[in-house]
Parts: sequence; structure tokens; C-alpha cells
Amino acid sequence: SLGYDMLLDLTGIDNYGEDPRWTLVYELYGTGHGCHLRLKTEVSEEKSELPTVTGVWRGADWHEREAYDMMGIRFRGHPDLRRILMWDGYPYFPLRKDFPLAGKPTDLPDVAFTKPAPLEGGPFVTIAGGKDSIAREPRVRVPEN
Repeated sequence: SLGYDMLLDLTGIDNYGEDPRWTLVYELYGTGHGCHLRLKTEVSEEKSELPTVTGVWRGADWHEREAYDMMGIRFRGHPDLRRILMWDGYPYFPLRKDFPLAGKPTDLPDVAFTKPAPLEGGPFVTIAGGKDSIAREPRVRVPEN
């Protein structure tokens, strides 16, 4: 009703160790008057849920999905709240401050630590189920000093 008809951005901030844990920042724009408005709201870790704003701004759809996928903040009433970047069944939220910088172990191939080896026939998709990169593709592993 104030003429802010466009949601430009939705940002989640993890205030790890504080209560409330989450701060969400909505950046709004009014195309009729050319003004910006920044709204902030806080959510506790126990609740980790807000009502969706997709009924007001359709563009909030993917913003809310990303906030859910990366930080675990749920949006009650969202039409399609599912992961957008991580795969289905991934149990963690990578943009939380308590997520380890080195990541979490997975059963997926560790292709980030391989180097191109065209004369040695690779790199290709490595052997599934190996304990580590060396077990999956020892020919292209860069030795650590």
C-alpha cells in the first residue's frame, strides 16, 4: 500500500551465538516514486520460520528458496519450498556460520582436487565409493608437501 511494488533482494544474516540467530533483510523498491526501503526482521534459531511474502512479491519465490537451502530458514505458506542449489536430501545448510569451512564429507567424487591429465587418460568421473581422492583416482592426485 506504500507503493513498494518490487522486491529487489532478500538477504539472510547468521548471528551465530546470539539470540535471535537470524536477521533477514528485505530490499524493496517503488517503481512509481523511485524510493528504496530496507526492512529487517529477526528470527530465533528455535523457530527459524517466517511467513512467506510471495503473495505480495512473486519475485520472493527464489529468494526464499535460497534462504531455506543455504541457511535453513523456513517460509510458512511458500508455494514450493524446496532446495534450489543443494541436492534433495542434503542434511546441512552451507551458509550457516557453524558449517565447517572445509565442508562436510560426502560420497560424491572429489573432483575439485584433481588436475587435468590428458596424456594419462583423464580426468574422468572418478571411481564411486572410494574412501578419498587417492583411492578414486590416484594418477591425478597432487601430492601434498
